[in-house]
Amino acid sequence: MSQKKLMRAVILTGHGGLDKLAYREDWPVPTPRPGEVLVEVGACGLNNADINTRTAWYSKSVTDGITSAAGSAGFAEAQFDTGSWGGSGIRFPLIQGSDVAGRIAAVGDGVSSSRIGERVIVDPWLLGSADWMNTSSTIYFGSECNGGFSEFTTVHSQNALRIDCNLSDAELATYPCAYATAENLVARTGLRPGETVVIAGASGGVGTAAIQLCRLRGARIIAIASPSKSSALRELGADTVVDRETPEMSEAIRAAADGEVHVALDVVGGRTFHHLVGALRQGGRYSTSGAISGPIVDFDLRQLIYKDLQLTGATIVPPGTARRLVDLIERGFLRPLLAAEYALPDLAKAQQAFMEKRHVGKIVVNV
Repeated sequence: MSQKKLMRAVILTGHGGLDKLAYREDWPVPTPRPGEVLVEVGACGLNNADINTRTAWYSKSVTDGITSAAGSAGFAEAQFDTGSWGGSGIRFPLIQGSDVAGRIAAVGDGVSSSRIGERVIVDPWLLGSADWMNTSSTIYFGSECNGGFSEFTTVHSQNALRIDCNLSDAELATYPCAYATAENLVARTGLRPGETVVIAGASGGVGTAAIQLCRLRGARIIAIASPSKSSALRELGADTVVDRETPEMSEAIRAAADGEVHVALDVVGGRTFHHLVGALRQGGRYSTSGAISGPIVDFDLRQLIYKDLQLTGATIVPPGTARRLVDLIERGFLRPLLAAEYALPDLAKAQQAFMEKRHVGKIVVNV
């Protein structure tokens, strides 16, 4: 058991701007409850969910996307009582951070002491035991409970997944949220070998994970990103990169695909939604797990009806997904894309860099 009583942590004190993040060195070390483990955090990755929750972007009163300015200052129109991804309120103070890599330092009652010292990554979806799609019993690590932007954190034992590999903690912290989200996003479309998939937001954590997961499925991949990131995405597995600023993007996607786009994966939303749907073939499938450019779109239902399209959302990740990803990581099939590292006291600077979207892959905080 760790002998420390106090720890370093970044505390989210309420909804709003970056000023709501407070670095502390006197925060109590949590005690694992029955069935839980105490993890000594080595590193924790950043995600859009961190920004969305801090700013209460999830509330329906917010209709704009996350820009660097809005993400830094917060949204004046945000409704704080519906500020979580599930539409409920958040209890403050809160330690955010869902992408934890570290070692088990202690265990609660009912957990074998043999787990102490295990190297683990955290599966951030704390699913209910019965209906795992029931949001009243399914919560997200670092959102409805404390997460990993701290020296220590507690989590259900079954969510602390043992991992054996030579990757650093910072590299491991690029995986949990982004790769599980991407796997769910891809799986919702039933992508098959030989099909063509277009990926919007391809240079981010979810996008780069989706490129690798689609490549493993034998798909042909069209990535949408800025030209400066083209070479990195091609090296990762993209066959073609379309400039995200292309005015006639639907036509550019179809040209890159020789007219056939079976699947569209989206974390961007906004105007990109129309271009992706417009590029789909008859019977095409679209799946989304984010809307960083804006959640509100106009949509002609005739596109859905007369093109026989399938549109799906992808948020709650099915049980077992993270364990399958751990196996792929250990076997070397998935590559970590570590864009930048920050120290824990610099979490606000890390979030600012994250919102500027100049990176490829994931930004990570070393604890």
